[in-house]
Amino acid sequence: MAEFGFNEHHQNEAINYMRFARSKRVLRLKTIDSCFEELKDSRLVEETFTVDEVREMLDGLQAVVRGEVEMELINTAHTNVLLLRQLFSQAEKFYLRLQSDISELENRELLEQVAEFEKTDFKTTDKQLNQETSKPKLAPLNEGGVSELLNKEIARLQEENNKLKARLRTIESQAMSALDDKTKAERALKDLKKVQGEQQEITSLEDTVAALKEDYERSLCTSAASQKDLQENLISAKHELLRVQEQLALAEKELEKKFQQTAAYRNMKEILTKKNEQIKEIRKRLQRYEPSE
Repeated sequence: MAEFGFNEHHQNEAINYMRFARSKRVLRLKTIDSCFEELKDSRLVEETFTVDEVREMLDGLQAVVRGEVEMELINTAHTNVLLLRQLFSQAEKFYLRLQSDISELENRELLEQVAEFEKTDFKTTDKQLNQETSKPKLAPLNEGGVSELLNKEIARLQEENNKLKARLRTIESQAMSALDDKTKAERALKDLKKVQGEQQEITSLEDTVAALKEDYERSLCTSAASQKDLQENLISAKHELLRVQEQLALAEKELEKKFQQTAAYRNMKEILTKKNEQIKEIRKRLQRYEPSE
């Protein structure tokens, strides 16, 4: 087992496991052989068989052999897990973490070396192992030097772990303090932004009020100018009306004067005068004939 890098102790443990695996393998092969023997003894009693009968016998044999092989493979896998459990338990006592490379389980070169070891060294060491005392369990390392080194390493790691824990507590305290400061700063910044927002709103309102005031004053100035223009226009219109009325009166007088100077006016006036005199004469006559009251 020099190719695997094992010491004598681990070599003996590997031989023990291989012996166990071989005994289980031989037992399972015997079981499979018995299946065939049972088929021969129970079914092969006639000289001729039909195709269906042969197929039925082979199917039954296949099911039995398949069950036996599957059971052996499952049992082998579970056995390997229990072996790994023992190794991992011993490693964890010394705070070790074992690692495995699954791809190496299919390394043909290593598998051939194991097969060669099983053929040669396994037989030569068989007699030596029979003289040794049986070891039901994997014994932990009890060498004084190794245990002392492991204990020192464990003590050093524990001391370093305590230092790291103390440092972690300090860092956590600093982080909490920094978090509190950050929270206070964020709150102060939020309040400042709020005040700035209110100040901006006030400034905006002041600008709006100033603009409205300016518009109002401009409107007042415009209204005053408009009112003054209206008053001036009204006075001008009144003066124009008076002038027009005066011109109209003068025109009427001038027209009447011109009309009086015409012949038709004079004739009409004479006719009206005569008519008035006739009316007066008629009224006098009527008064004569009317009885006195």
